[in-house]
Amino acid sequence: MSKELVFGHKNPDTDAIVAAKAYSYLQNQLGYDTEAVALGQPNPETNFVLNYFDETTPRVIKTASNEVDSVMLVDHNEFQQSVSDIKDVKITHVVDHHRISNFQTELPLYYRAEPLGCCSTILVKMFDENKIEIPAQLAGLMLSAIISDTLLLKSPTTTDDDKIAVKTLAEIADIDYEKYGIEMLKAGTNVAAKSDQELIDSDAKSFTMGGKSVRIDQINVVDFDDIDKRQDDIKKAMSAEASDKGYDLFLVLVTNVLNSDSKLIAVGSSLDAVEKAFNEKFASDNTMPLPGVVSRKKQVVPPLTDALS
Repeated sequence: MSKELVFGHKNPDTDAIVAAKAYSYLQNQLGYDTEAVALGQPNPETNFVLNYFDETTPRVIKTASNEVDSVMLVDHNEFQQSVSDIKDVKITHVVDHHRISNFQTELPLYYRAEPLGCCSTILVKMFDENKIEIPAQLAGLMLSAIISDTLLLKSPTTTDDDKIAVKTLAEIADIDYEKYGIEMLKAGTNVAAKSDQELIDSDAKSFTMGGKSVRIDQINVVDFDDIDKRQDDIKKAMSAEASDKGYDLFLVLVTNVLNSDSKLIAVGSSLDAVEKAFNEKFASDNTMPLPGVVSRKKQVVPPLTDALS
C-alpha cells in the first residue's frame, strides 16, 4: 500500500491541523500508510495548542502530486480551499463538516460528512466505531479543535455530539476544558503581533457564490478596538488582494470571542446582496454590526450564498 498524505484546508485553523493528525493516526492504526501535513503555517492559537501538548508542527506542502498518488482530505472538500494540484491526485477519503461544493472525483471514495460543529467531533465517533483508543496527547489536541471551532461550545454550530466529544476528550486528556479553553482562545487573539496582510489571510477561505469569487476571512478578538484602530489599513490590504487575486467580494468577519458578537468589514461589489443576506445596512465605512454571529459556516456562508444566487 503506497503512502498517502492527509491534510486540511489552506490557511489552516486548529481543526484543520488537528483533524489531519487525528485522521492520519486512525488510518495508520487501520493499516494505511499516511502522513499528516499542512497547507500553511499554524496560526497563533494552533501554535499555542501544539506547544501546550508538546506536539510537533506538521510540515507544510505546496503540492502533493510530486510526493504521492493519493490523498485524504479533512475539514474541507472544495477544491479552491485545497492543495493547488488537487486535481492531479486521487482522493480516497474525505471527512468534513462543511457544505459540499466544487467537488468531484473520477472514482468512488470513502466520504464521511456530518453537520457537526467540528471535524474532530466526527473523528471521535470514528475512533469509537473502529474500537481504537485515543491517546491522551491526541485527545488534548482534538479537544482544542472542538473548542476552537465551537468557541467553547457557544457557537450555534455546536451540537450535542460536540458537547459529548468535549467531555469525553477532556476526561481522556485529564484537563479542565473550560479553564483551558478560555486560555486557548485568548492566545489566538493577539492581533497586534500580526501585519494587516497576515490578519486578512490567517483564517481566510474562498468560495464561489452565484458565479462570483468571494473571500471570507475571520479574525477573533477580545476587544473590537484592536481592529477598529487599524480598519483603514486593513481595508487597503483587502482591496489590494481582491484586485490581485480577482475576488469580486472580500469580507472580514471580526468576532469577539468573549461576547459572541461580530462586525463585518467589506470590500468589493455586491454589497447590496450582503445587506440583503443579513437584513442590515452598511455604515459609511463599509462595516456592519452582526450581533450574535460567530460562525462563518452556518451564519455567513448560507445566507450570503442565497443572496448572491
